[in-house]
Amino acid sequence: MKFGAHMSTSGGVWRALQRGRSIQCETVQLFVKNNMQWFGKPYSQQDLALYATELAANTFSCVFGHTGYLINLGAPASENRDRSIKSLVQEIEFATRLGLPFLVLHPGAHLGAGEAAGLEQIVAGLDEVFAATRQSPVRIALENTAGQGTCLGNRVQHLAAIFDQVKKPDRLGVCLDTAHFFAAGYDIRSPKGWGAAMGEVASLVGLKNILAFHLNDSKTELGSRVDRHEQIGKGKIGKEGFRHIVNDARFRKTPACLETPKSDDLHEDVENLALLRSLVKDR
Repeated sequence: MKFGAHMSTSGGVWRALQRGRSIQCETVQLFVKNNMQWFGKPYSQQDLALYATELAANTFSCVFGHTGYLINLGAPASENRDRSIKSLVQEIEFATRLGLPFLVLHPGAHLGAGEAAGLEQIVAGLDEVFAATRQSPVRIALENTAGQGTCLGNRVQHLAAIFDQVKKPDRLGVCLDTAHFFAAGYDIRSPKGWGAAMGEVASLVGLKNILAFHLNDSKTELGSRVDRHEQIGKGKIGKEGFRHIVNDARFRKTPACLETPKSDDLHEDVENLALLRSLVKDR
């Protein structure tokens, strides 16, 4: 895996790349706008030029984005669902300007309408978004979730249902989060458990559609359906639970980013990356 971390864009989108370089990330995830606002201000030409310069000066294997947390394509018809679609369209436009290959998206929550209705809404929303951004090569990487509340995506079958029904499945991929897998009830702590989870992904979605991983330990127990990230080796998955994950040869070139709590000096990221790299057999 190509290890990295989510990096803050505080001070400018190019700052995320500077921060990533400062701790020797191989890959970087970033938000293309404020993750807690519906809409953002388009990048200026100076922003884009600084970003391009910083990108050219680095050797990241991949830089990709994560969508804002307000977006919920699974919601019933409402003003917020309309905003969600418009917000995602804007984020794809921003990602296109930056040259990002994909944006990670939480599928959405059905808010009490039921799984089938929620999945139908997600498919319809993605169809609308892809139609509005048909000129963009940016893909959406659906992220598996812990299943907290009415959030969909805690079962691989949910992701597969979306793939099966959207009009443009070539615009989709998946991003798999280790903490979310664990909280959703997939016991990935053993090679057998990891193999079973990846087998399910392979049969229902296809390994070729795995665009990235989020490497996070879990503060909560197996099957808790509570999404709380912990530093690598300090949670319920544990250090040894990551050994077979990072040594899975099928994903040697796949981006794998931390989303663990961090301080401004990024020392937690430094420690987590060092630990992950120490587990890889051929490094």
